[in-house]
Amino acid sequence: MDFVTFFALAIPLVVIAIMVIAHPSPVYSALFLVLTLFLLAVYFLFLDAHMVAALQIIVYAGAIMVLFLFVIMLLNLQSDTQPTPRRGLGRAAIIGGVILVAELGLLLQRSSSERAESSLPENFGTVEALGSQLFTTYLLPFEITGILLLVAVVGAVVLAKR
Repeated sequence: MDFVTFFALAIPLVVIAIMVIAHPSPVYSALFLVLTLFLLAVYFLFLDAHMVAALQIIVYAGAIMVLFLFVIMLLNLQSDTQPTPRRGLGRAAIIGGVILVAELGLLLQRSSSERAESSLPENFGTVEALGSQLFTTYLLPFEITGILLLVAVVGAVVLAKR
């Protein structure tokens, strides 16, 4: 992926990711998160990790986001009043964003020569490599994530029953 393509995808990705946290409606925030996950899948396509990109769309943008939207709709999280905007928080977010973009620029400039020399492993992004990493190295985080999602759904049902 060249420099121009990276920033052509990175700028909308960061803006949409900011909208995930900045939007007052939880439903719109979840939909912005779906769009963020789709753009992230495009990065995996440029890295020739087609399987990971497909899993990103199917699992995260599909199943997990349906679960999140189900919980949001179940809890009926609707804002009746418009929240007052906080100017200090917006300024802090802009300053933080500028600092992150500057750090990213420095990181890209410093490591561009290192990335040109390094190459990805031969089986990067294949089903075999993903499965072996997921069920050996990352088995515990994988199981903990599943348990956390289960607890979140059970908690949402319990809260909705009240």
